[in-house]
Amino acid sequence: MTPLSTGDPESIGGYTLLGRLGTGGMGVVYLGVSASGREVAVKLVHEAYAQEEEFRTRFRQEIAAARRVSGAFTAPVVDADPDAERPWMATLYVPGLSLAEVVRRDGPLSMRELRALGLGLAEALRDTHRAGVVHRDLKPGNVLMTEDGPRVIDFGISRASGNQRLTTTGQMIGTPPFMSPEQLASPRDVTPASDVFSLGSLLVFAAVGMGPFDADSPYITGYQVVFGTPDLDGVPEALLEIVEGCLDKDPAARPELAEVHRMLRALPESDTTGSPRTQSAHPWVLPVPPGAATTSRGSATGTGAGTATGAGSGTGTRRRTRRLLIGLGAVLAVAGLAVGLGVFVSGPATTTASGTAARATARAAALPAGWRPWQRHLRYDTKGVPLDYDSPGCVPEGTALFCGGSGFTVARVDAASGRTVWRTGTRPQGAPPIGVRGGLVYMYEDPDDSIRRVVALDAATGHRRWQRDISKSEEAMLYDGGLLTLSSSDSSFVAYGPSGKELWRAPSLDEYCTPSALGGAPYALCSKGNEPGQAPVELMKLGPGSLTETATLPEKAMALGAVGGQPLFLAPQTAKEVYDGAYERPYNALLRVAPETGQVTRIPLARPLTGAPTLVGGVVYFVRSDGLVTTVSADSGRELWQKVTDVESLSEPAVSATYRRVYFANRFGRLLALDSRTGAEAWRTSALDDPGVEAQNYSPHVLFVKDAIVAMAGDTVFSRRPDGPADRPG
Repeated sequence: MTPLSTGDPESIGGYTLLGRLGTGGMGVVYLGVSASGREVAVKLVHEAYAQEEEFRTRFRQEIAAARRVSGAFTAPVVDADPDAERPWMATLYVPGLSLAEVVRRDGPLSMRELRALGLGLAEALRDTHRAGVVHRDLKPGNVLMTEDGPRVIDFGISRASGNQRLTTTGQMIGTPPFMSPEQLASPRDVTPASDVFSLGSLLVFAAVGMGPFDADSPYITGYQVVFGTPDLDGVPEALLEIVEGCLDKDPAARPELAEVHRMLRALPESDTTGSPRTQSAHPWVLPVPPGAATTSRGSATGTGAGTATGAGSGTGTRRRTRRLLIGLGAVLAVAGLAVGLGVFVSGPATTTASGTAARATARAAALPAGWRPWQRHLRYDTKGVPLDYDSPGCVPEGTALFCGGSGFTVARVDAASGRTVWRTGTRPQGAPPIGVRGGLVYMYEDPDDSIRRVVALDAATGHRRWQRDISKSEEAMLYDGGLLTLSSSDSSFVAYGPSGKELWRAPSLDEYCTPSALGGAPYALCSKGNEPGQAPVELMKLGPGSLTETATLPEKAMALGAVGGQPLFLAPQTAKEVYDGAYERPYNALLRVAPETGQVTRIPLARPLTGAPTLVGGVVYFVRSDGLVTTVSADSGRELWQKVTDVESLSEPAVSATYRRVYFANRFGRLLALDSRTGAEAWRTSALDDPGVEAQNYSPHVLFVKDAIVAMAGDTVFSRRPDGPADRPG
């Protein structure tokens, strides 16, 4: 526990606060005491989320789930007020270290301790499932080791039957090393068997000090969970049959909790049969008095979003797995295409005085002919395993949109009316088109698990012009001279012209290399690690028959694009791997590369910044998952402005030089307009009434067709004017 900070309340809901137990992206957990002296853990939502109706709904569900499962092996809810100005919840204070802290401090548990832990967790999950709730985040940090046995905490992403499909903020619902295969594949549709799988992983962790699927990154870990064999080295022989059954890939083949409990009870209570690493006794049953040690309170936050840059390795075999790993926390769960035209209707919106003044002086918006506000669901009822794990999106060309959605590959949508002109592809893919140029739409096609193609379609008709097999693991992209790909064998970079003719080929290296187009020029980003960011990054120029080393960049450097023809990267403050969905890596400098000489110019930032970075018009926008937006000059590194928007899960920015505004959408269809010069809020809208069932899983997008705003939230695409919400149709 740490002392209260300046700005912390002295009391919440009649509970006097004694100190902080923990903090996270979504809230703070305090140690409180009632008038009668009862100690409680009080979870207080951050002020930034208090005005978010979507977050309040999730918080109410967390409270309801925790109340339903209160039992001997959970921390019961004693009080809560989800409707307070800042919602809060109080649970019984449980003194003790988390299982993660115990194992980190003292090593793996003994056989006797493993038996007691397993029995307690099986009983906790039994009570949870009887209440109709699936926990979905059973992990060492969410298990407190107390005097009378383990306690399961944090129901922030649990799912109770009948709840709205709002469960967590971010792209990864759960913690990869302890998630089940079906949770990675369809996070909203898990059953109690998912918690059984997590129990098996947790018991392995407790027995040997690491999980059965641990890897160097969450992406590789996710792949191992879905396709790999668990590493059970060091697990006591008596425990093997239990964990092997729990870790079956098929949910139907896993044992029921009653059977797990029976098998655990049959284990020996002594340590004589344990493995050599599980012989020592641990003092984790002793209570930890307040202030004596930091108490782990997993309920401080829900699971947040990270920025995934992909994963893979230097060998062709391992490279081909990489595509399956990208965005595993946001894997598509396909729903039905109700391609029905609707009218864009939003609730009350707020407009500031500066926004009103801006509209008064702005010119008339240049909109597609016949434009009116519209909304359309892009859903098609198709069964099958998704072949890509990206979010769908749209790319514009003239007054047309080319969009990816649920259950189809590409659709052409009229930007004036929202009418679907044509649609192609039937496999659930969920990826935007690669791009549109010269009357061609470029898209991916995965006919089976071993083949991946780039396909060029006629933009007017959707008819196929040509196709080429490409790498199963790497992206294709447009550059100034054509289409840049990695060959299907991962042995060479290949450039194609608009007719499908091969323009040139350049060798790849026997290490991890991925194609990149920076400022319209073709490059390769290569690393000797098993995946991007594990080793220094080599920037390589690509050309006919050549791969030329240009510059060496630090580990975890992130490519932003180019300024004045010079590639621009972000330098991380730390390159450490962090298994936390809410973690956002801090960056402390810009790196500009002179392509002619390879000289790298380091441009320090005034302070480390976090958030998803995007380069637009010479400005780098850092957008955090909690809605904080910070802008930095790409030339000087000078901080331009910072804005606390109170709108979570924002898209990448779209900037209008005409209106001098920067626009965002969030995953529930809320639009936000800021003054691009100062960050002052111009206006915002309410969330869509129905953004679709994929709103929690898909990243939002916003773009322009002429001056019309087009945004995508969930599997819903909609359009509105750029000059404020007053144009809403009645």
